[in-house]
Amino acid sequence: MKVAGIVCEYNPFHNGHKYQIAKTRENGATHIVAVMSGNFVQRGDVAIMDKFERARAAVQNGVDLVIELPVPYVLSSAEGFARSALYILNSMGCIDELSFGSECGDIEMLIEAAHATITCADSLELKLMLDNGASFPSALNQLVEQKYGKETSEILNTPNNVLAIEYIKAISYLNSRIKPFTVKRKHTDHDDMNIKENFASASFIRQNVKEINYSDLMPETMYDILSEAVASGKSASIENLEKALMYHIRTSSPAQLRDVPDVGQGLEHRIYEARSASTVQEMLEQIKTKRYTMSRLRRILLCSLLGITNDDLKTPPVYGRILAVNERGTDILHIAKEKSRLPLATSLARLSEINAVAKRLADLESFSTDIYNLAYDIPGPVGTDYTAKINVVQTLTNSLSESLTNLS
Repeated sequence: MKVAGIVCEYNPFHNGHKYQIAKTRENGATHIVAVMSGNFVQRGDVAIMDKFERARAAVQNGVDLVIELPVPYVLSSAEGFARSALYILNSMGCIDELSFGSECGDIEMLIEAAHATITCADSLELKLMLDNGASFPSALNQLVEQKYGKETSEILNTPNNVLAIEYIKAISYLNSRIKPFTVKRKHTDHDDMNIKENFASASFIRQNVKEINYSDLMPETMYDILSEAVASGKSASIENLEKALMYHIRTSSPAQLRDVPDVGQGLEHRIYEARSASTVQEMLEQIKTKRYTMSRLRRILLCSLLGITNDDLKTPPVYGRILAVNERGTDILHIAKEKSRLPLATSLARLSEINAVAKRLADLESFSTDIYNLAYDIPGPVGTDYTAKINVVQTLTNSLSESLTNLS
């Protein structure tokens, strides 16, 4: 038994994701656990579809167990996102390998680049560049090129490589026994707006979901789920939250904004001064400086709307919430029951009873889902996260039924 972990968003699940899973299986994985973003995603956006439906599609297409990454860690930096997801996987005590995609496709080069970024991130030179107004990514890239050469610095120029490096750093930070394994991204780049041999980026699919036939770009099961969501008004868009975001910023004080993660160097005043903008995009343009990327600003606005504060990121995740599972997934859960340092369960209500931190995380998750339900073309109800039932894929055997009863 070899268990691989994948950190993902599946927004939506497409042929590239299925290719990665196939390569992970070819590398010897008998079981696969995915730690997946919920209803919000790391780029500072809403997911196109409900997290339970995305988790179901994943388990129908090669993943065995899907665990949710709580929303404060999703709407974090690439480092925070990767480290929190790896914390969950590492805490399970049974994960042998971490599989991730990259543009590079060379694990040794990625490990070298990770070492370079660790060294440069602690340097005085980087601090001086940040003090002079440079953004962290651009300053780090420039410093890595100076110290390690252009070939290494160029690895930092593509988003999947950047996340890959953060996964490698997280493994090192946690002193984990998990081994990194990378799959070279096939045919299309992140945010690529072209179709190549039935491969397309998730960004392309999301942007064109209502205009094109995308059935060849993803497994049939995912196509059916996404098509139904679009047809029934249950596909989500950040544009549907625009008035809610603007209302929230207009009614927030600088002191409240200062307590939002990633707000520093007086950014709360720039956000406050931009509150008279007529659109969220106009607000972002007024706030933006060289120091802050657009994705970082979008995450800040969403964290503010959802009530996420700096205190919420002071501790790592305190539980693992199961979103979908099949029979191989219960094999993993049987082992994790003996080895995991985190409680794993299907019920958010049950997990909320662990301690005060868990209660806070669960309430944030429930509230964020209530807000997310407003992002649908036809708004959804409130209170759904505490009552949601997980997806069980494949025949429900007696042993599987008993396992899930114990986890509910």
